[in-house]
Amino acid sequence: MTNQPLSSPPRLRKPKALMFDLDGTLYRGDERIPGADRLISELESLGLPCWYLTNNSTRTPSQVAEHLNRMGIHADAARVITSASAAAHYARENYDGRSAYVVGEYGLRQALAEAGFRLAEDSEEKVGLVVQGIDRELTFAKIKTAVRHLFSGADYLLTNPDLQLPVEGGVLPGAGSLSAMLQAATGVEPVVIGKPSTILTNYALDKAGVSAEEAWVIGDNPLTDIAAGAAAGCPALLVLTGVCTEDDWRRRCEAAGAMPDAVLPGPNELLDYIRTIIQTQN
Repeated sequence: MTNQPLSSPPRLRKPKALMFDLDGTLYRGDERIPGADRLISELESLGLPCWYLTNNSTRTPSQVAEHLNRMGIHADAARVITSASAAAHYARENYDGRSAYVVGEYGLRQALAEAGFRLAEDSEEKVGLVVQGIDRELTFAKIKTAVRHLFSGADYLLTNPDLQLPVEGGVLPGAGSLSAMLQAATGVEPVVIGKPSTILTNYALDKAGVSAEEAWVIGDNPLTDIAAGAAAGCPALLVLTGVCTEDDWRRRCEAAGAMPDAVLPGPNELLDYIRTIIQTQN
């Protein structure tokens, strides 16, 4: 495979910002994908700001940046967009002044608290908003309380629709799987924040100060990353470092209804491809 795209899209415009997925694109768990550190370093030296977009709501942006830096991938917390931080921003813009009941972990609770929301702990307290992400300490009591609030008219935000959370040795039920239980119990559909929703991507574009056409979305998952880029109007590039292989990427993208603008094996080929684009347009 070369550094040329496996599909035949129109030539892309030089980007002003790059929006990277994380797990499966730059690392796998605690292991850096070979070349990811050099990729980010070289892009920054070329004057291309790198942003990091993740559906994971368990960590704060600072924790995500620390995780990246520990693996030698330079990251500034100010350029990390989590589904939790995007959910908190959306909630502040649309539901300011309400108290919230959270089914989720530290990153989500912290983001909402920093956005000025009072987090309800008393199961009998009336709240205006239920915000749900992945919760690896989920209990029946939490589900029961969330259901009661939704039946009482609370609005419902879901950090991300991922059905599974890949972990070492297998998968865990993701935020989308927990949401399926709440939706089945109440009939209430949530506002989805994370990829492939445009809410997270548009929030990142606003923070980066660029238009959709000026930002490339780069990721390994057609259902989330590529679909999110396409929905927001961004060029979307698929790297074969996670979900897809050279043999199945087209089938997976067709099934997701989102074809990428370029398909590349990994960080080294991606860097060469971006350099080529820059050289031909300077």
